[in-house]
Amino acid sequence: MMSKKMQFRQALWTGLGIVFVGLALLGIVLPLLPATPFVLLASTCFMKGSPKLTKWLYAHPQFGPLLHNWKTHRAISPTVKYRGNICIVVSFLFSIWFAPMIWLKIMLFCLSIGVLFGFNRIAVLDSVAPANEN
Repeated sequence: MMSKKMQFRQALWTGLGIVFVGLALLGIVLPLLPATPFVLLASTCFMKGSPKLTKWLYAHPQFGPLLHNWKTHRAISPTVKYRGNICIVVSFLFSIWFAPMIWLKIMLFCLSIGVLFGFNRIAVLDSVAPANEN
């Protein structure tokens, strides 16, 4: 029998995972909200909170391949990298444009360079077969 503290932790991790799946689903529809980081966060939360939901996430037609690539190769697809770069650049340009003070604009610019550098260090998993066979 699990203690109440353990049950609370599992419920908390499961709840966070559900929130992150919701954000990932929004990221599929909304162009400036990336789905990939939220799927990875949801996977981590479900691993700590609900093995049943972890299996569901890995079996999901949209999220499963992304998680499999990350788990086995620590890599993302070229499409994910392309979309991620666009989202990072557009969101930072938007923020810089509306930032009221010059020091804040400079700080956001420097932060964007760091985020782009870190994101582009993630390996890309190239397909070996043509797209119609994958």
